[in-house]
Parts: sequence; structure tokens; C-alpha cells
Amino acid sequence: MDTRQRSIPEKDVDFNVAQNVIATTASTKRNEWNLDGTWLDNELLPKKAAWETAWGNYENPMTRTKEITFIKQKRREEYEAPLRKLVKILQSSLYVADSDLEAMGIAIQSSERHPAPVPTTVPKSRVVLPSPAVVEIHFSDSESEHRAKPVGVHGVEAAWALLEEPTNDWRLLTHSTFDTHTPLRLTFEGPDRGRTLYFALRWENTRGEKGPWSAIEYTSIP
Repeated sequence: MDTRQRSIPEKDVDFNVAQNVIATTASTKRNEWNLDGTWLDNELLPKKAAWETAWGNYENPMTRTKEITFIKQKRREEYEAPLRKLVKILQSSLYVADSDLEAMGIAIQSSERHPAPVPTTVPKSRVVLPSPAVVEIHFSDSESEHRAKPVGVHGVEAAWALLEEPTNDWRLLTHSTFDTHTPLRLTFEGPDRGRTLYFALRWENTRGEKGPWSAIEYTSIP
């Protein structure tokens, strides 16, 4: 498969659409995908802005000049190098699912991507009660103080239920919610306020494989 053609189109009009999808998505998901925010902010995004300005000036054929055309081409050359670097980072990252690459129009290079490992740890959780009838479950990697998720993990699954008695039986947690970003937010109805929420968490990798359940925890719905 020709990654150059698919990920970075040759025609400027197609390039402009593709670059915006790739760069904007990567910037938005920088924490989830463990990307270098300093490099994005200081290297990639300024060149993105310069290209878009030059492209905007070039698009109007009534005001287009040789100088505007030259600047447009120059800005593309300056931007394309870091953009290609970003594409390679995303293609080889264990944090980026194949479905994410496809959504950005980036070719999946299986030979450069190692299979995401099956999760072996459990998420660490912290409950926050921000408002009435709302429970936020903040989750993070139990083996790291700095990572929200282990390598290769796409998100967290929460099994939960409103129960009258304590339990250690995961089978009683009959509801399931999935989220890729912390916190996982559960919103309840007014009559549920004061009831006890029991929940357990487990990681899911980019291939849909799940890790072990955490211990069952509980909190009262505010």
C-alpha cells in the first residue's frame, strides 16, 4: 500500500483536508496517545497555521500572484516534513487503534506495529462527586504516577450496579460503560440519590482484549 499517496495527498486541495484531520485529531488526543505536546505546539502546529494562511491566500484566483504561489509551495514543504513525522509516529504507536488511523485516512502498517499486549494490571480509581446525581470515576495506571493508561490500552470498562447489599460478585454488576478518557462519568435520576453505587474497572486494549477486574468499590450517589 502506498502510504505516501493515501496519508499525504499530492494535490494541494486534498492535502489541506487531510492535514487538518490528522493534525487536529492528534493535537486533541495528545494525552490519550502519549504524544509530545511541546513538539506539537512548537513545531507542527505553527507550520500548520502558516500553511493554512498561505493556502487561504492562494485559493482566490483573482488575487493570486507568483509570489503568493511561491509562498504557498514553500509553506507546504516546511509543513510536510513534520506532518510526515507525525504520521509515522501514529502508525507505530501502541496507543493509537487501527480504527483511529483509518478515521484519519492513515495507512495501517502492520509490519511496523507490534500487537498491543493483553492488559495484566487493574486501573486505579478515585471517585469525585461534582454535582447532584453525578458520579465521576477518575482512572489511571496503577503502575505509573504519570500515565493515565498502560501502553496499548484503548480505554476502561466499568461494570456497575445500584445494590442494597455489599457484594464481591462481579456478576451482580449488570451495567457496563466504556470510556477512553478519564474521568468516566455516570449520571443518575433524582430517585437514585442516596443509593449505593458498586463498580469495578478493567482495561481494554486497542484490539478489544480485556484485562482483569479491579476490586469492587462503592460510593453513595449525591
